[in-house]
Amino acid sequence: MTQFSIVVPTLNESENIDLLLTQIFALDIPPASYEIIFVDDSSSDGTPEKIRAWQKESRVRLIERDGKPDLAASVLAGAAAAHSDVIVVMDADLSHPPDQLNALVSPVLLGQYDVVIGSRYVAGGDTHDWPLHRRLLSRIGGLLACPVCDVNDATSGFFAFRRPLAAQVSSQAKGYKVLLEILMANAGNLRIKEIPIRFRDRLHGASKLSLTHQFAYLQRLMTLAGGAVSMNTAGRFAVVGLLGVVVDALTFQWMISRDAGLALAHFTSFLAAVVFNYTLNTKWAFVQHGADRALQWRQFGRFLTVGALALLLRGGVLALFVDVWRIPPEFAIIPAILAAAAINYLGAAFYVFPDAKNVSPPDLRWRVAAIGLILFCVLLRLIYLGVAQLIPDEAYYWQYAQHIDLSYYDHPPLAAWIIWLGTAVLGDNEAGVRIGAFLSHLIGMAFLYALAQNLYGKSVALRTIMLYAVLPFGFGTGLLMTPDAPMVAAWIATLFFLERALIAGQSSAWIGAGIGFGVGLLAKYTLVLLGLAALVFVLVDPTARRWLRRPQPYLAALLALALFSPVLIWNYQHEWASFLFQTTRHAAGGSQFSAHFLLLYCALLLTPAGFLAAAWLFFSGDQRQKEPAQHRKQLFIRIFTGIPFLVFLIFSAFDHPKFHWNGPVWLAALPAIAWMIDANTPGRFARWLRKSWPPTLIACLLGYALTLHYLVLGIPGIPYAMFTQHYFWRETTAVVQQIADEVRQQTGQEPIIAGMSKWSIASSLYFYNHAHRSLDIRSRNLFGDTGVMYDYWLPAQPPTTRPVIQIAMKPAHLDHIREGDNLKQMLIAPGEIMSRVITRNAVPLRRVYYRVSGGVKGSQ
Repeated sequence: MTQFSIVVPTLNESENIDLLLTQIFALDIPPASYEIIFVDDSSSDGTPEKIRAWQKESRVRLIERDGKPDLAASVLAGAAAAHSDVIVVMDADLSHPPDQLNALVSPVLLGQYDVVIGSRYVAGGDTHDWPLHRRLLSRIGGLLACPVCDVNDATSGFFAFRRPLAAQVSSQAKGYKVLLEILMANAGNLRIKEIPIRFRDRLHGASKLSLTHQFAYLQRLMTLAGGAVSMNTAGRFAVVGLLGVVVDALTFQWMISRDAGLALAHFTSFLAAVVFNYTLNTKWAFVQHGADRALQWRQFGRFLTVGALALLLRGGVLALFVDVWRIPPEFAIIPAILAAAAINYLGAAFYVFPDAKNVSPPDLRWRVAAIGLILFCVLLRLIYLGVAQLIPDEAYYWQYAQHIDLSYYDHPPLAAWIIWLGTAVLGDNEAGVRIGAFLSHLIGMAFLYALAQNLYGKSVALRTIMLYAVLPFGFGTGLLMTPDAPMVAAWIATLFFLERALIAGQSSAWIGAGIGFGVGLLAKYTLVLLGLAALVFVLVDPTARRWLRRPQPYLAALLALALFSPVLIWNYQHEWASFLFQTTRHAAGGSQFSAHFLLLYCALLLTPAGFLAAAWLFFSGDQRQKEPAQHRKQLFIRIFTGIPFLVFLIFSAFDHPKFHWNGPVWLAALPAIAWMIDANTPGRFARWLRKSWPPTLIACLLGYALTLHYLVLGIPGIPYAMFTQHYFWRETTAVVQQIADEVRQQTGQEPIIAGMSKWSIASSLYFYNHAHRSLDIRSRNLFGDTGVMYDYWLPAQPPTTRPVIQIAMKPAHLDHIREGDNLKQMLIAPGEIMSRVITRNAVPLRRVYYRVSGGVKGSQ
């Protein structure tokens, strides 16, 4: 009885037939248990004749196909003609090892798996003697498919499967990756195993792989993922897009030639192209997807959403080329248009005009959405990180990097070290400062994906990093270089290793936990809350309690302490100043009940949908927790979320927390929140939460893109009414330089610039003046108040008759540092409070307030 059928598609493989069959027949497999079906696609080198010569063997059969060669069609034809219900597919060129046939087919024959794949990309797999470009193309192809089908080698041509699975494959299936067709057609219903194989390059004949095959594979992958991506629609969209580019570019050039301004020209030309493109797309490119009027309105709303995101992202590209790389606007608009066109096409294919004939299951739709949202967030940050000006906090930590040390008075040193490295590579600019935050975010995404995969699986893991990329606390830490950026990455890494140690029982994971914990403490002391949560978990969970009697946790603690030693050394050298500052600064401000503010900040950082989902999960939980293993995972999530949050809640009963402090608290809960997005959890509230996620995520993306565009290029017709006190320091510094030049000319002396805040004004002026170094800048510690690290870098000086220019964000700050004091008494011949309007391209941005005095008498 035939137990399995080997299907071998052929096209001009005459030199390999004898070798292949000789090796297969030499295997220790009962002859009657299998058949070999060759499916030939009109070979011209005598391949059919070679096969017929072997047909004296009853196990060898030949099917000859006419028409255009197509590997997928050949495999499906062979499967349809098979005499068994288990099919093995392999190439004829001996690239697939025949000696692995038994290992490949046995799990399917035994009913353990539905599909078994000979994989080049699992442990033990290899691509022997392949040139580098072949390896790269193959690996990239597999990686592109991995997020939507959960296998490492979806492009493998060596696999076994149950024949009924082939019946689900679409009649539109084409190309050379039939395995992908089978996996996607039966998504969510398969038991899949991958075994390692050593893939060898062919010895005889020529490879059939071409660039056309690569494009066909990409097109088919996008179609299988639910996109309206056919050669027909792609070609029509390309024609419409090219015409739109012409409309866009000509309109932009016309506006620029009339001095309309970069932002107005960019907006107007884009809108002209959008109207043109949408009309042609709905009437021609995607006409087969047209439907009733309600659907058309929904499509139009989605089109506006995608268009807005493309517009706001292309504004960043335009600013990058014009303001950073100094490319004339007439040329810079071209790459900006191309970037927007790519966003528009993918958005149209997957979101605006999805394939109505190929409705994907919800899990696949969320996977595709997650990939799109993650990539957009990464691209948005990457484009704007070198264009948007630094906020004062970032400028302050850049000042840290100018005074590199073991630690600092108000923060540990890791942010400074990362900024020093980034600026050493990219220069003292915005990109050099922020690249560390960007890379820290990518590291955090990798560890968070691994953590969520361990807890819930790959699909939930993808949605988890989507939430991390899109929710406010994650997006902000991936863009702004503050201590939170490396701290969050270290928090996630520590969570991952603690889960491996406490849940999976891996002793070696304690080393990673110790490193993550120590590195995190070098970023921010907040990470100590994870140590507290770990201790609680060990005490509560009976299985984890055994670690109290083992050396690994204590060695991890010693490793963390060793990594943290620079901070200890600095504090020892400075009379424990940093630790005293952190423990006393809140007590000095008196008691203030602020729990309601903490809850508000949680809702801001997680969005209301995220915060409500976290609360619901914390009190209701995952319905699968009845299983012991799942119960321990739920306990892990609750403790590593609940203990840090409880600490902040207690703190907020006596003091006002900063709005961003609680962000890391929710990292352990993100996988559970992501699980809920596509979980069939009963109840009206759970259903409402699931429906709230799409508009929440879109609103977040639009909010980030709009804010960044507003800060960098502006929005035509909208004045700069926001951020006026804390932003636009590049333009403000130029005005302060003008004021200093005027004072220098009037007095013949070098003025002292006193930023009337602890550190924000002085740091911002320092950063945007560092190229000229024409200003002598101090903090308000010049007047006897604290300037945090400025007390170490530039201690308060004795009385001086050099002119002093006070710079403030508000007029009152020029007269008072604390309530009841009077700075005029400390000044020599203080002038009147004055202000100047800060502008950019004749557009008002903000005001700066200043006073010029003849000197300082000294602090009182």
